[in-house]
Amino acid sequence: MSGRAVLLSIALTSAAAAQQSAPDGLAPLPAQSLRAPLADEFDLDREQREAAFAAAERGLVWLAGEQGPHGEFQGDVGNKRMDSYIVVRSAEQNRARGEGHVGLSAIAGMAFLAGGHLPDRGRYGKTVRGVIDYLVEHTGEAGYITDGGTNMYSHAFATLFLAEAHGMVVDAKLRDALDRAVRMIVDCQNRQGGWRYTPFTQEADMSVTVCQLQALRAARNIGIQVNKQTIDDAVGYVMHARIKRGPDAGLYYYKTAGAGAWEKSREYAINAAAVTALASAGILDESLHAPTLDWLEREYVDVADYYATHYYYWYGNYYACQAFFQAGGPRFHSFERRLQRDLLRTQQSDGRWRNDVGPGDVFSTAVAALILQIEKQYLPIFQR
Repeated sequence: MSGRAVLLSIALTSAAAAQQSAPDGLAPLPAQSLRAPLADEFDLDREQREAAFAAAERGLVWLAGEQGPHGEFQGDVGNKRMDSYIVVRSAEQNRARGEGHVGLSAIAGMAFLAGGHLPDRGRYGKTVRGVIDYLVEHTGEAGYITDGGTNMYSHAFATLFLAEAHGMVVDAKLRDALDRAVRMIVDCQNRQGGWRYTPFTQEADMSVTVCQLQALRAARNIGIQVNKQTIDDAVGYVMHARIKRGPDAGLYYYKTAGAGAWEKSREYAINAAAVTALASAGILDESLHAPTLDWLEREYVDVADYYATHYYYWYGNYYACQAFFQAGGPRFHSFERRLQRDLLRTQQSDGRWRNDVGPGDVFSTAVAALILQIEKQYLPIFQR
C-alpha cells in the first residue's frame, strides 16, 4: 500500500471512530468527506497544480533544515501593533535559552502533515515526530502549551496540530497532552464566548477566538470530549461580530466589547478567519458567506501588493485559502490559482518564502507550504 493510501486509510478509520465516540450535539465531519480529490475535480490547470506541489516540497526541505535539536522551530515572539510587529523575544534570544516558538513549531508540523508525511515514517518521519515530542514536552499540568514567551495564539495552533496528528499515530502521551490542552481552552473561555492573548482574561477578540474554535473543532472531530455549549458560545461570539446592514454588511468586527470594540471591520485576516471558523463549525450557508468571500476576493489584490512579505499576507491567507476551499467550486479554483501564481513567483531560490514583518521566514514558509498543498486534502482541516 502506498504512503498516500496508508494515510487516507488512517484518516478514514479515525473519522469512523470519531463518529462513534463524539457526544450528542455537534457532529463530527462525515467520514465520507475524508477522501482523495477526484482526478478531474481540481484539474483546471494540472501543470500549475503540480508546480505548486513541487514548490511546497522545496519549502519543506528548507523547513526541515530549520528544526532545532528538541523538535522546535524558531521565530520572533511578539505582537502586532498597527502595521508593525513588536518583538517580545527574538528567535536568537530563545535559541540561546534553549527555547522555541510553540505556534511556529505547530504550523511547521502541519505543513509536513499536509504533504502526507506521517510521524516516524518516510523522509520527514523524524521531523514530524520531533514536533510532537516538543509540544507534548511543553504541555503544562494545567494543559497550557507554551515556550519562549508564546501565548494563546500558539496554544491554539499547538492543540490543532496535536489533534491533526492524533489520527496518524498511536501515542498515549500525545493523547494525554491533547486532552489537557483542550480542557485548558474550554476552561478559560470567557463570558463573551471568546478568548484573548492570555488565559483566563475577560477580554476577547475575533482572531484569538477563531484559533481556539478551530482547535476545539479538530479535537472534537477525533473524539475528544468538548462541551457543545463551548462551541455554541464561540460561534455566537463570531456571529455577534457580524455586520448586519450597511455598506459593510457581511464583514466582521475585530472586537465586540472593551477598548476598540466595534472597530476594524475591514481586516482581511479577521474576515477570512471568521468564515473559516464558521465553516469548521458546520455553518456552510452560502448566503451568509458570499458577501465576505466577495470582499476577500477584491481585497486580496491590495494585500498582495502592499503586504507581500508581511504577516498580514501570510496569516490572512492561511485562513482565506481554507474559507474559499470550503466554499468550493469555481470561486475556490479562481482564488487558489491566483494565490498559487503569486507564491510560485515569490519563492526564494533556497525554497523559503520571506516574512520581513512578523515571526520570520519559518512562519511564511510553513504557511505557503500549507496553502500549496491544500488540494491534497490530507489534513482534516483541509477537507470538506
